[in-house]
Amino acid sequence: MSTDSIISKVWGFCTTLRDDGVGYGDYLEQLTYLIFLKMADEYSRPPYSRTVGIPAKYSWPTLKNLKGAELEVHYVTVLRELAGKSGMLGQIFTKSQNKIQDPAKLARVVEMVDETEWVVLGADTKGAIYEGLLEKNAEDTKSGAGQYFTPRALIKAMVACVRPLPEKSIADPACGTGGFFLAAYDHLVANHPLNKTQKAFLKHETFFGHEIVANTRRLCLMNMFLHNIGEIDGESLVSSNDALVADSGKRFDYVLANPPFGKKSSMTFTNEEGEQEKDDLVYNRQDFWATSSNKQLNFLQHIRTMLKTTGQAAVVLPDNVLFEGGVGETVRQRLLENTDLHTILRLPTGIFYANGVKANVLFFDNQPAAKQPWTKEIWYYDYRTNVHHTQKRRPMRLEDLAEFIECYNPANRHARKETWHAEKNPEGRWRKYKYADIIARDKTSLDISWLKDKSLADLDNLPEPTDLGEDIVENIEAGLLNFRTVLAALGK
Repeated sequence: MSTDSIISKVWGFCTTLRDDGVGYGDYLEQLTYLIFLKMADEYSRPPYSRTVGIPAKYSWPTLKNLKGAELEVHYVTVLRELAGKSGMLGQIFTKSQNKIQDPAKLARVVEMVDETEWVVLGADTKGAIYEGLLEKNAEDTKSGAGQYFTPRALIKAMVACVRPLPEKSIADPACGTGGFFLAAYDHLVANHPLNKTQKAFLKHETFFGHEIVANTRRLCLMNMFLHNIGEIDGESLVSSNDALVADSGKRFDYVLANPPFGKKSSMTFTNEEGEQEKDDLVYNRQDFWATSSNKQLNFLQHIRTMLKTTGQAAVVLPDNVLFEGGVGETVRQRLLENTDLHTILRLPTGIFYANGVKANVLFFDNQPAAKQPWTKEIWYYDYRTNVHHTQKRRPMRLEDLAEFIECYNPANRHARKETWHAEKNPEGRWRKYKYADIIARDKTSLDISWLKDKSLADLDNLPEPTDLGEDIVENIEAGLLNFRTVLAALGK
């Protein structure tokens, strides 16, 4: 069966199920279970003949030979029993449920999965099918899946700047569906003629992540596995533990991350009156520069801890991390002193599936303890001012960030040249600021912009009405996020 016909069949049946109220997320979840079981069956046969830990009574043949109510009952049993297994197997089936209530349609999905030999199918093909479904799921705003899906164009640009090397470790403390891992994997395969040892390291020892949401972790593991990362009978490469709770002691060469949006870390509990309440989570860690319930500041401090002394990080963080006072100021000062924070990319609104987000990418290199601050200058690329993107009509592409990657100069970032000039090019988007200038700013604010907003000044070149409308919605939603934060603080 050709690649195109497989993709067409997978997508076509998704449409059929949506008519029954089964969304992309539920369909994707069931495909994950079934494809995993089918691949496990393929691996159990020659020439592989591997023992993958699935008891014979719950194996793939027991599903494909049943129909109707018997299939539905047995499928539910399989999901429940495999959830208790160890390693990757147990992580894939943790909290698994059957979301396809029509036994006839469930049987049809089983048949569809059975018609393909998944093990021999190229990683590119399997990956394309799965990534496509993940993106569609992220677009379904009602499901909330978008908060776990970072735009792939942004991820690829970040990886292109960091340029990870073979036999180096790569971590993500909030890995979502695994986008950073896959982009780094593709970069390594495309840019390095890997030998046998390097290929084995890439498959088994390069990547390590955390994801506390069971369903998202499941999708991440399957996404990685289909892209040839990890083993079907191996240990999970993604931990279910909250990365912020404690320092695991592991240190990594690279951290690539987009920690979850939302300012406060909190947990829900039931009070004495039986009512649901939320309480802010404060992580008291010796390795943190400051104690805070601000989730973003905690992730930033944790990521610095995760790095080897020579480690490099590229992290997506919201605007509040750049300017917030108090603990925020302390964290920024320590970051400038203990790492070389050399680059900040200002991102436009309209590129994330979570609305109202204003974010940046911070690139920094960890360093050993020293008397003098390691940050000497910060290079800014403003890709926000006068930039308009929308999810559907004008999504951000990798080529949109080509100029930034060129300015970043991954081959030799110490030979950079500004495109901004006060007289010759005041509209240049690439500009540097000295450490002394940064530290002298109120609250050591890193929230810097210099370009003029032309959206209202140039009436002859206004954006399309639909773009203006979407910008208004973005700004209103961003404002609501801030108001909710203030209201929560007042209530407390």
